[in-house]
Amino acid sequence: MAMAAPVPLRRRWALAVAVTLLAVVATAVAQDYNDGGGDDEDDEKKKPQFKAQESCNGAFLSYTFMERTKEYPHLKNATAQPYAFKATATVLNTMTEDLKAWQMFVGFQHKEVLVSVGGAVLLDGSDLPANVSGGVTFAGYPMADLLNSIDTAGEASLIESKIEITGTQFGVKAPGKPMPKTIKLTNPAGFRCPAPTHKDSVMYVCCVKDKKFKAKKANSTRYVARQKGDLTFAYDVLQATANSYTAQVTIDNWSPISRLDNWNLTWEWKRGEFIYNMKGSYTLLKEGPACVYSPAAGYYKDMDFTPVYNCEKRPVIVDLPPEREKDKDVGNVPFCCKNGTLLPPTMDPSKSRAMFQLQVFKMPPDLNRTALYPPQNWKISGKLNPQYVCGQPIRVSPQEFPDPTGLLSSTPAVASWQVACNITRPKKRDSKCCVSFSAFYNDSVVPCNTCACGCGGDTATCDPDARAMLLPSEALLIPFGNRTAKARAWAKIKHWRVPNPPPCADNCGVSINWHVVNNYKSGWSVRMTIFNWQDYTFKDWFAAVTMGAHYSGYENVYSFNGTRMDGHFANTIFMQGVPGLTYLDPITDGNTPADPRVPGKQQSVISFKRKDAPDIDIPGGEGFPKRVYFDGEECALPDRIPKVSSAHRRAGAASLGQVLMAAALVIMTLALVDSSLRL
Repeated sequence: MAMAAPVPLRRRWALAVAVTLLAVVATAVAQDYNDGGGDDEDDEKKKPQFKAQESCNGAFLSYTFMERTKEYPHLKNATAQPYAFKATATVLNTMTEDLKAWQMFVGFQHKEVLVSVGGAVLLDGSDLPANVSGGVTFAGYPMADLLNSIDTAGEASLIESKIEITGTQFGVKAPGKPMPKTIKLTNPAGFRCPAPTHKDSVMYVCCVKDKKFKAKKANSTRYVARQKGDLTFAYDVLQATANSYTAQVTIDNWSPISRLDNWNLTWEWKRGEFIYNMKGSYTLLKEGPACVYSPAAGYYKDMDFTPVYNCEKRPVIVDLPPEREKDKDVGNVPFCCKNGTLLPPTMDPSKSRAMFQLQVFKMPPDLNRTALYPPQNWKISGKLNPQYVCGQPIRVSPQEFPDPTGLLSSTPAVASWQVACNITRPKKRDSKCCVSFSAFYNDSVVPCNTCACGCGGDTATCDPDARAMLLPSEALLIPFGNRTAKARAWAKIKHWRVPNPPPCADNCGVSINWHVVNNYKSGWSVRMTIFNWQDYTFKDWFAAVTMGAHYSGYENVYSFNGTRMDGHFANTIFMQGVPGLTYLDPITDGNTPADPRVPGKQQSVISFKRKDAPDIDIPGGEGFPKRVYFDGEECALPDRIPKVSSAHRRAGAASLGQVLMAAALVIMTLALVDSSLRL
């Protein structure tokens, strides 16, 4: 077979040069039109959400599942197997206007537990690790606002936030991917989010402004309007230097039926800050000497940390007592020093606000006057109070303060934030007060539910899941832990089954008995008794009851001050002690050491008329409230109402005609007997 003639050397060189020139030209052409993006744009186009992102004019949200590994313990039950996972969520502003205080909801559904979150915080302020199996809302931090690309020349770091998520999920083994049910923007500013698109390990959606939504006019277009809440905090920076600032915190109670006693306020410093000094309040732990070993002491090497108030990441702040109100060192702040009492504005507006000031030192890299970040994850609690869920701080227009010299001018704060908190209903077995029901037509009391305020940690001799046993009325005066004998004896008299072990006590520090006293032609009445089982005196106490449709028949409260409420609390009666009886005394010892302790109590009769509620069925249970509150805490209600006993049912069923007929029969019988005797 003939061999091909070899290519001359000159022609081989020419071919190599031509191939090289073509490659250079192709590379130059590619570089001319890639906008400096290189391969990044090609990678971007490979993403399934790229086309949707390009066409979005709103807020573009995405959730990308990254990876997961099996955790210990390794189980055969696949649904119970834990996996560590990582995911990334993004919020991108594609509008022509700024996206203020963004909030993104991720509908987790695989019993997820979040261990760490970067680029955001949990809106409800939950501490990590946090169980988010029902979903969670993220709020931007430190970037709470996303600017628009027009004013930033498309700078990605200013128009987009990335949330790095690490956590644990259960039961979705490979190759399945533990994706959420949904993602959406939850900003209260009129956004509409359609159902998200789900492709493999990516979920995305474009949320657009609702054209029908009418936003309230704000004082300034630069800031979000102030929010409404049952309780609000204002965090106003009054003075600022390169490494420190002075802030004022104002607490306002807006709810007409909530209060706080001995409030404890906590928050979380996210950037290494510490409290140098305070006025109007103090921290429970004043750890100046311990601050010497903190990272702050490593930076402020020449500072004397002895007078420093607190270096904790989560300080606990409390109010000052009234006697320190005019103290020039720690007091002299308006609305301070009420021993942690916040009354509802319906009782005393001057006692519905608290205020204190603090000097905060910052850490690198925030060492300039404008690097100001409020603390996150605010929580407040008290002796007996509603359960609040607080959002994260939102930047609002600077608060204006009147000139201290008395002139008509005003001075704005350097920066202002607001935290809005709302009352939530207590979870089962997490109340602090409870209610028992009784009525004239039944001689048994329906007590508070088993473990209504928790089981107290002692379930060795009682059943936390058994239904509470009915009681005789005198048992209400015996402490809840000593009622078992009464309940057993009552069950024996009534021939009821006695559970073994018996149900646990309710463990409530405050209980309320609602007793239907009578039911007559023109109206009906109840007796409400409040029992205090604690070694604590409730000063300026109040209670509220929400009735059903028969609320319109409410006539009067006789031993308390009673007031009709309207608006959001329609059908509610607000009650408080009359002058001289505004204290609910604590529990006291009995007459002898063998006697049970005696609770502090107050009671009043409440009357209702039938004129405005003629069809109310008292024996049918319509004489009982739908909700009961004490000092702002919603109390646990019984799971049943007293039934009409057979004796009362027979007596109540007899009409006037039936009575007359029975009387006629008696007379006829006597006549027959008399005639027979004559014979």
